[in-house]
Amino acid sequence: MAQKPSIPKGTRDFNPDQVAKRNYIFNTIRGAFETFGFQSIETPSFENSATLMGKYGDEGDRLIFKILNSGDFLSKSNPEAYNNKDSVALTPSISEKALRYDLTVPFARYVVQHQNDIEFPFKRYQIQPVWRADRPQKGRFREFYQCDADVVGSKSLWQEVEFIQLYDAVFSALKLDGVTIKINNRKILSGIAEVIGASDKLIDFTVALDKLDKIGEEKVKEEMLSKGISEEGIAKLQPLFTLSGDFKSQIEGLKGILSSSVEGQKGIEELTFINTAISELGLSTANLQLDVTLARGLNYYTGAIFEVSAPETVNMGSIGGGGRYDDLTGIFGMKDVSGVGISFGLDRIYLVLEELNLFPETVKKHIDVLFINFGDKEALFSLKAIKALRAQGIHAELYPDSSKMKKQMNHANKRAIPFVVLVGDQEIETNTYTLKNMRTGEQDKLSLEALCSAVKTS
Repeated sequence: MAQKPSIPKGTRDFNPDQVAKRNYIFNTIRGAFETFGFQSIETPSFENSATLMGKYGDEGDRLIFKILNSGDFLSKSNPEAYNNKDSVALTPSISEKALRYDLTVPFARYVVQHQNDIEFPFKRYQIQPVWRADRPQKGRFREFYQCDADVVGSKSLWQEVEFIQLYDAVFSALKLDGVTIKINNRKILSGIAEVIGASDKLIDFTVALDKLDKIGEEKVKEEMLSKGISEEGIAKLQPLFTLSGDFKSQIEGLKGILSSSVEGQKGIEELTFINTAISELGLSTANLQLDVTLARGLNYYTGAIFEVSAPETVNMGSIGGGGRYDDLTGIFGMKDVSGVGISFGLDRIYLVLEELNLFPETVKKHIDVLFINFGDKEALFSLKAIKALRAQGIHAELYPDSSKMKKQMNHANKRAIPFVVLVGDQEIETNTYTLKNMRTGEQDKLSLEALCSAVKTS
């Protein structure tokens, strides 16, 4: 018996309707990117392992898909690691490449590699798939698309202001009202770590804090203790867990907590600048919210940190995120190039739009008109009309086989094609076409020009 075909967990097939909906999101995001002045680039699906490893923290490294070397990959393996069954030590000798984990690190590599050809500040966008060896669940996949926009070569906080506006523009265009753009600053987190005496454990501290909304306050404290952060230090965090109110109120609370940290005060100044600008400029449908527990466990953020949440009526994780990275290109030998960027989570945005029934009906439309096939003579006559219709941007096709009329009409109904055209001897003699409206059942005999007009204006 033949094996039943399947696909790996965390991946998906997409039918025509789903592809059309995804393209609607892609095109909306791409349009906003280009309106804001971003240019498109693409990078390979896989990178050298050395490019990716060590850039995302220990948790991120574990989620990178490694690619086995071609041929007899064991011939050059580390014999000691192989004999000891030490997979961590063995991996570098049998895998030199890996699927990209995100688009940001490959972008940093791109900037360094092509620095002599780039005009700075460089505003780029990239819409491509990424891969993560994560546990699949609702809204979390092993293969998914990211839609990124970044600016490198500028330290101006106006870039952060523009990215908040960009988020607002995209979600407003998608009619996804009530999105929350959460913001924090890595300097705030560094300041807090300094105040509690855990500056040497900043990454452990931020990784644990980032889980607050998932596992709760007590579990976060337990994780911090397990990472060697003192009980006395954790006790000093209590005002942070209870910080509430609007943006300005939380800023005032932070000023008290971070009064002894120069780095923390810089973070407060940056957040205040961004909030003041957004308050003046206004947002169409999104909300800007300060979230001091927002950490995002990635090593490379140094300033602003963004995370976007769907409307409260939808149970979904973040649908976007990003931040400022002042030294990302430094890992590839290019110093003093500041960058800031954001990402849209296409797959989660899709699920949110689907749940809220926000996809326009026109998105599902593929074919405007199907020509019924009664034989070769009629098919050739129909194809001449189809060529003219397509030249005017009308989606038209001929049923390929001269099957029974009922079968062809059922095909049109199943594909929700709004019009069919019937061509017989009489139509050929009079150079006309019988157009049938599949919704109303009405039929009209029309010239080619009238046919084009009727389908275009429907």
